[in-house]
Amino acid sequence: MSERGTIAFIDDEPRLCEAAADWLRASGFEVNTFSDPQTALDQVETPALDCVVTDLRMPRIDGRGVLSRLRTADPDLPVILLSGHGDVPVAVEVMREGAYDFIEKPYVAEHLVAVLDRAVELRRMRRQVRVADWPIVASARLDARLAGISPAIEAFREAVRQLADLPVDVLLRGEPGVGKEHIARALHDFGRRARRPFVVIDCTPRSEQAFEAELFGHERGFVAGTTAVRIGKLEHANGGTVFLDGVEGLSPALQARLLRALQERSIERIGSNAPRSVDLRVIAASHADLPALVAEGHFRADLYHRLSAVDLAVPPLRARREDVGLLYTRFLREAADRLGRPMPEVLDADLRLLALQDWPGNAAELRAAAERHLLGLRLPVAAPAAEAGSLPERLARFEAETIDEALRLAGGRVAEAAEALGVPRRTLAEKIAKYGLRGE
Repeated sequence: MSERGTIAFIDDEPRLCEAAADWLRASGFEVNTFSDPQTALDQVETPALDCVVTDLRMPRIDGRGVLSRLRTADPDLPVILLSGHGDVPVAVEVMREGAYDFIEKPYVAEHLVAVLDRAVELRRMRRQVRVADWPIVASARLDARLAGISPAIEAFREAVRQLADLPVDVLLRGEPGVGKEHIARALHDFGRRARRPFVVIDCTPRSEQAFEAELFGHERGFVAGTTAVRIGKLEHANGGTVFLDGVEGLSPALQARLLRALQERSIERIGSNAPRSVDLRVIAASHADLPALVAEGHFRADLYHRLSAVDLAVPPLRARREDVGLLYTRFLREAADRLGRPMPEVLDADLRLLALQDWPGNAAELRAAAERHLLGLRLPVAAPAAEAGSLPERLARFEAETIDEALRLAGGRVAEAAEALGVPRRTLAEKIAKYGLRGE
């Protein structure tokens, strides 16, 4: 079994199968492709699979038929549907019949990989549930998902454990890059809605008409130049979770319409007067001061109170410095696996220096730093913030950085580094030991 997952890919166009297989194998998946759905159903062994990706429109047996047969054979096997834009209404119906997700064609390969990673994780979690106590399995998975040893992240993991299965909406507040979407996905994946869609809605200001159509959909022929019904994201998320990213960016008109949809848990497509019930959990995220925006009249108070039934402040990375080394090493390993490069050596002193930085871009900035390191660029060690320690602590950091740089230039040879620094070799060796550095 592949470490990243074993996938069956079904599409009646062999060239699409071949292209998908190349990309997924390069990404670390084990892939079996089938251009005939009947052959796939005859040959696949569902216990060995982590996920199936199938086109919706195929001759003889379509994606709906594939889903039905697979769910009968193995109800826990995630099935992802690929569909053209005109097939979206059918795809939504098939989602209600148990598909894990659907992706509209033409799809972005990175998006397919991201959806597959989540499906594989869910599949493996379900396997473990059969042989282990669920609370123990879920706790271990959550510890891996929201990694860290700091009191701040442990408190957040406990909040996710308590909230994942509760039918309440959640507001996540925090600086850019702290991982609000990552936390929202954990709330979804560890709750009873895990088998249903997780739909991200980017609330960045843009054309109000286009955004309204994205949220609520529209009837056939209502938008010029289109002949198909469009299923809005709120309707597509029925039974699952909606993640409103940057909710402060919604216009006043969209705030009003969204509030009504959330209050009544129903939507009306543009051009229709027929309400459609939707069963949603809403997780909103913002890096703005929403109460201040409410006071200034820029954000509706009633929408704010609707979204903030549970209000969680996501800690920035500088509030959990104990986690920086662990996260940096994880990001470095993920980048090495993705790019097919060897894992570089990271010294303890490097990690200590990284933990002293404030990381204003939070986990996103730390991930980018790890990727630069993997590509051979120098480890990004910035000057520490003025408040990050007493004078002796700052002097010790400077001494450690200077010794580390001398060792690098000397290729790790202590004698050469000692000569360059003008100190006895024994003195330098003692300081290397003191700071956890490495030399030959």
